[in-house]
Amino acid sequence: METDVVVALNHMVAPALDVPRFFDLAVGLGCRGVEIRNDLGDGAVAGGLAPEEVARLAAGRGLTILSINALQRFNDWSEARAEEAQALADYAGRCGAGALVLVPVNDAGWQPPLEERRAGLRRALSGLAPILAEAGILGLVEPLGFEICSLRSKREAVAAIDDLGLGDRFRLVHDTFHHHLAGEGDLFPERTGLVHISGVEDRAVPLADLRDAHRVLIGPADLIGNAAQIRALHAGGYRGPVSFEPFAASVHADPDIAGALRASIHHLAAALAWMAAE
Repeated sequence: METDVVVALNHMVAPALDVPRFFDLAVGLGCRGVEIRNDLGDGAVAGGLAPEEVARLAAGRGLTILSINALQRFNDWSEARAEEAQALADYAGRCGAGALVLVPVNDAGWQPPLEERRAGLRRALSGLAPILAEAGILGLVEPLGFEICSLRSKREAVAAIDDLGLGDRFRLVHDTFHHHLAGEGDLFPERTGLVHISGVEDRAVPLADLRDAHRVLIGPADLIGNAAQIRALHAGGYRGPVSFEPFAASVHADPDIAGALRASIHHLAAALAWMAAE
């Protein structure tokens, strides 16, 4: 792109593809970064491939594995969660992934008092830090904008990280969809390690009712200001990748996902170039 934005793909763009074909999709679109997941199919990381095989497949195509997405409910820390984090971090280190995405509890039935929730976040970060350090990877904290989410604010995440002195181990995920839902003004580009992008085009759905199923590829009808958010992050010094992460079934069923992604990439490039010229 004219704005030096680096485009990457999250496996959620085409969850029916196996890892080799997903990697081929990325290469065919000129992407050099990919994110693998542990919530597709049977829930195994990268479809159950050994981490060394994933590393080999990526290296052979000149791809960088940006992250494993994700450790869910990370801020509800427990012995079981620590074991899950250890397994994912070990896999990440062995496959060459640079980070593990950390997703907070998003459950209406899990609503501890404010101070308990904040203490739990700090306990989780403290427990994760040595696990991540041993694997040689970063933790990418991804606040979610849903009203029921236990961690909606990037500012709250940064405050906890800084209170613990763990800024060298944790970064933020700026998700354009969740940033829009949360209504948080601050961007924290200097603390951001990865950007997730997707569009919303359905004008009939109220903001509070938007869900992952409404997340499509970015096009001219986008309602959540992806280009503006990326431009602001770039202006603030962010130079990392922006990773396509649409969840809509219509995207996943597209028989020409490569063509759809190519059109979305071109649209976004044109929008960013137009904003840069203003």
